Amino acid sequence: MSELILDRLRKEYGSFVAVDDVSLRVEEGELVALLGPSGCGKTTTLRMIAGFIEPTAGRITIGGRDVTWEPPYRRDTGMVFQSYALFPHMTVAQNVAFGLEMRKVPRAEAETRVRQALDLVRLGHLAERLPRQLSGGQQQRVALARALVVNPGVFLLDEPLSNLDAKLRLEVRVEIRELQKRLGLTTVFVTHDQEEALTLADRLVVMDHGVVQQVGTPEELYESPANLFVAGFIGRSNVLRGRLAERGRFISKGGLALAVPADGMAPGEAALALRPERIVVAPGASDGGVVGRVALVTYLGAATEYRVTLDGGETITASVPTPRPGDPLKQVAAGDAVTLTWPAESCRLLAPGPGATPDEGGL
Repeated sequence: MSELILDRLRKEYGSFVAVDDVSLRVEEGELVALLGPSGCGKTTTLRMIAGFIEPTAGRITIGGRDVTWEPPYRRDTGMVFQSYALFPHMTVAQNVAFGLEMRKVPRAEAETRVRQALDLVRLGHLAERLPRQLSGGQQQRVALARALVVNPGVFLLDEPLSNLDAKLRLEVRVEIRELQKRLGLTTVFVTHDQEEALTLADRLVVMDHGVVQQVGTPEELYESPANLFVAGFIGRSNVLRGRLAERGRFISKGGLALAVPADGMAPGEAALALRPERIVVAPGASDGGVVGRVALVTYLGAATEYRVTLDGGETITASVPTPRPGDPLKQVAAGDAVTLTWPAESCRLLAPGPGATPDEGGL
């Protein structure tokens, strides 16, 4: 395993900047997820690390060695592609051995390493099968074995779970994380799936339009997003726009006055982000909270969501544990009045820039 450093990495295609001065340090044995919407630059960044795309500017070092202009096979990396990229005419064992052949590893050693890699992913009994004889999950594990067999200093994964069904995604996700931790692999994982990133990564790098928006642990990004984009992309947030009238007091555009943390932001235009699960919903209109009418009730099994329209026209979505029979909240339906409450410290004040939320009033 090796430390990976990106120093002001940049990629231009004519006048279009795909990756804009990305700097990042991935420690030995750490799993870092590059996360963002389609076109944000995460896969371009990964392919520059792998050597498949040349950067316009910047530097890449792996294990202290500058590999910016080295070809892929000299970079000490192993990559798992979104499409698996298995050779259909080769057996499982031959696919796994391919990288070793390119590196001219002696045959006896290669055979031993292929067996070890297939045992790691629990596919030793399928070594002589062709890819078409395997399930999607098995093909993905072959791709993992092929990347692992070269003992990479840096392990690269480009949305490796996107072609799997939901149940299989969860299973393979757990397998990848267990393998990564057991082998101590320095890993960069690209995904657009926030749940995948939150559950897999030691740290997240959230990107948008080629620019890194925030780097931190899953908890740091969820609890303390740096801007509205991160607040809307990591998890879900209600967003109310308005102004900070004074320290600790926010007035929304709809005229709602709310207590907020006195966190040092100067009075003026601002946005407030509030997670749906931090909100308590009570039937009926009462003092001491925000009153509105239910626009939609959505049953999600363990949780139920209430989309509530406030008097000023703004909307707030609350997510609460599904009420049990006999709970008055169980009877609340569209059109009913409810009272919403939440701790002031659950609110996050942010600069009033563009966000990743579908509308101005909520989720």
